[in-house]
Amino acid sequence: MKIIVDAMGGDHAPDVVVEGAIKAVKECVSTEVVLVGDESSVNKLLSKHGYHGKGISVSHAPEVVGMSESPVTSFRKKKQSSIALGLNLVKEGKGEAFFSAGNTGAVVCNATLTLGMLPGIERPGIAVVIPTLKGPALLIDVGANIDPKPQQLLQYGIMAEIYSRKILGKNKPSVGLLNVGEEETKGTGFIKETFELLSQSYLNFVGNVEGKGIFSGECDVIITDGFVGNVVLKTSESLAEAMLIFLKRHLLQNSLGKFGLLFLKGNLKRFKRDMDYSEYGGAPLLGVNGVVIIGHGRSNAHAIKNAIRVAREEVERKFNEEITETIAGK
Repeated sequence: MKIIVDAMGGDHAPDVVVEGAIKAVKECVSTEVVLVGDESSVNKLLSKHGYHGKGISVSHAPEVVGMSESPVTSFRKKKQSSIALGLNLVKEGKGEAFFSAGNTGAVVCNATLTLGMLPGIERPGIAVVIPTLKGPALLIDVGANIDPKPQQLLQYGIMAEIYSRKILGKNKPSVGLLNVGEEETKGTGFIKETFELLSQSYLNFVGNVEGKGIFSGECDVIITDGFVGNVVLKTSESLAEAMLIFLKRHLLQNSLGKFGLLFLKGNLKRFKRDMDYSEYGGAPLLGVNGVVIIGHGRSNAHAIKNAIRVAREEVERKFNEEITETIAGK
C-alpha cells in the first residue's frame, strides 16, 4: 500500500516527517511512503537517518504552503506545493491515501477541490479521536466547516458512526449532539433542527451532550460545528498540558513531593500517553473522495508514524465505500 506524505508540512518538517516515515515503513513492511517535498532536502535527511531501503521514494515539490497562508490563495497560486502535488498523486491513483501536518485549511481546501466529495456528502468534516473515561471517542467537526447546515451535521454523524465502528471497533456507537443543556428544548434553532434530524435517523442517537459529558464518555461520537469543535479541541489540548505542569510544580515544592515524584514517574508517563495526540496520529478528513489524514502542526516522528498507520487502516477497511453505500440507501 502506498501512502503519500507531505514532507514539508508541520512545525518541525521535513526532519520529523522523514523520521516518522522511516519508522512507519519499518513497522509495516507492506507500507510504501512517497515523500512529497524538496527532493534535495528530503534525500539528505534520509541519508542522515541511515535509510537506504525501497519502502520510501521522493516526489519533488518546489513550493511550500506556509502555516498562516490563505487556503484559497494557496490553492490558486501554489499548484506546485507539496500539498497540491501530493493530493494530485492520490487523484491519479498513484497512492491510496494522503497525510499532511501542514496548513489545515489548505489541506481541506485542496482535498475538497482536487478529490471532490463522496456521493451524497455536501461538506467535509475533520474528526479527532479523544480520550474519555470509557475509551476513545470521536469529535466531529473540529474546523473544516464553521457554518454548517443541520443536514450536514447529520452526514457527519453517519460518517463518524461508521468510522467508530470500522476503525475504532465500537459495536453500536452512541451518538450525541454537543449543546448547552441535555434537554431537547435547549439550544439555538440550528441545534434544535439538527436534533430532530438525528432523532429521526437510524443512528443510535442519545440526545444532547453537555461539555462535561465529552470526556466522561457519555457517548462514542460527539457532533458539533467546526467553530465550537475547534474551540473544544484547542482548550482540551491546553488544559491537558497545563494539568501536567501544575502537578509537577506542586510536587516539586518540597522534599517530600520530590521524593514521591520518583514513584509517580511511571503513572505520569501513562497519564501523558493517554492525553497525547501523537498516540492517535492524525485526524481523518471525512467526506472527501479519498483517504486524507490531517496531523497536528506540532507532530513529532511518533505522531507521523501513527498517522500513516491510521491512513493504512482506513484504506484497508474500505471506510469510504461503506459511507457511499450507507448514504445511497437513505
